[in-house]
Amino acid sequence: MIGLMISVLLSGLDSTIVGTAMPRIVGDLQGMDLYAWPFVAYMLCSTIAIILFGKISDIHGRKPIFLTGIIIFLTGSMLCGLSQTMVQLVILRGLQGAGGGILISIAFTILADLFPPRERGRYAGLLSSMWGVASIVGPAVGGFITDRLSWRWVFYVNIPVGLVAISMTIANLPGFKSSTTEKAIDYRGAAILILALVPLILAFSWAGTTYSWISIQITGMFFFSLVMFILFYLIERKAAEPIMPLSIYRSWILNISLGASFLASAVMFCGLIYIPLFMQGVIGTSATASGFILTPTMLGLSASSIITGQLISRTGRYKIWAIIGFVITLAGVYLLSAMNRGTPPSHTLAYSAALGIGSGMMLPTFSVAVQNVFPRQHFGLVTSTVLFFRNMGATIGAAIFGAIMLRGMNSGFAGVDLSNVSPYVASLLRNPRVLVNPEVLRQIKARIPPEGLSLFSQLLDKAKSILANSLGRVFLAGVIMAGVALLITLFLKEVPLSRWDAAATPVERGGPDDKGLGE
Repeated sequence: MIGLMISVLLSGLDSTIVGTAMPRIVGDLQGMDLYAWPFVAYMLCSTIAIILFGKISDIHGRKPIFLTGIIIFLTGSMLCGLSQTMVQLVILRGLQGAGGGILISIAFTILADLFPPRERGRYAGLLSSMWGVASIVGPAVGGFITDRLSWRWVFYVNIPVGLVAISMTIANLPGFKSSTTEKAIDYRGAAILILALVPLILAFSWAGTTYSWISIQITGMFFFSLVMFILFYLIERKAAEPIMPLSIYRSWILNISLGASFLASAVMFCGLIYIPLFMQGVIGTSATASGFILTPTMLGLSASSIITGQLISRTGRYKIWAIIGFVITLAGVYLLSAMNRGTPPSHTLAYSAALGIGSGMMLPTFSVAVQNVFPRQHFGLVTSTVLFFRNMGATIGAAIFGAIMLRGMNSGFAGVDLSNVSPYVASLLRNPRVLVNPEVLRQIKARIPPEGLSLFSQLLDKAKSILANSLGRVFLAGVIMAGVALLITLFLKEVPLSRWDAAATPVERGGPDDKGLGE
């Protein structure tokens, strides 16, 4: 368990540490136009690896695939640290992301091999809490390493930690024999699935920012992705050993868990992205203070995921904790939607904590629910599918929330007279990133004649009110998503968590089998 926790923490820390170092990296490698690409490349390759390698581990066993993931991640880390251009860094971050995706998907699958259903919750909670720990520790560690050593060490620091994880995995992780008779990989299906996922993820990552939602680039990628998904469906129906057996989707427990996980992740990232924006752009706190606002969110997430895992194991029930988690999430995001310019930071702190507690309760719940109703030969596939939908929830949710905020900003400024300021200043006031950057605001004020400062202050005050209203719409969309997730979770069937011996040949307890996955 310690080895698995280190591996998940390693993957989680990488994103938060690198985020802190990116301004220094861009300054050194001279690639501001590619600023977002290292994140996109990591997320893209990680998401694809999650969905593919879960199935591959069902065929070839967890231990070799897990070790392969660590090695790929460490190789990518070393090469990222050696990068001489931004293009090199983007490519190598993709390699690193593939390793990180393997680590995440296989780590949660190994739990199902090691422990019976009744015990999985407590250990899934421990693993899930590592994301919260990474979010709290990562920015501070990244800033310290970047300032004291070099940005290259934010990648090199992974290597000794990864070597510890490798040694612990080799020494302690049992070499479970694969319980499936399938030994061939559906390479054609895997290739088509990749062709379907790449444009889909890129489209949602770029829509509303790099390109317009209705641009030929975005609509073209959506259309191409749709065609590939249709082709993938036709191939998988006829494949002798499909990379993703369509029969698993006959299980309503799986389908409900996927939908709930997707929405839960979207709502959680709604808070992680837009609470700091509200604090800096509306209330006017510093970046350091707004970062502190997220600390209760991640502490609540870590604590509640551990506690919920314990409760699942003690009670043998998971549905009730998912419902309670969504109720708390719904309350937290509703309170966030009601914030305005007069909301005290302490209140935002409490709302943020509520969102974290509710989100943390969902992290171990749906993995346990799904693993409980499938046989061991599908553990890797169904676990990685849940994680994949969680990743897609964050990606698609971020795009939707961004579009809502942009529309709110445009609607708000439609009634504001900006004719008395230059087009340049008017464009800056419409940009939320400017409103959260005190240095840029100071530079703008320095270029405005003294007689125009009063007007600029009035417009800036109006812009912040518009931003507050726009963010209220974003959080309201989160309320709707949380409400829908709560509603569909009410239909989640609760299958008793069994206490069968993990060393015995596992069979499905009270759930769908290979012949009747819809039962």
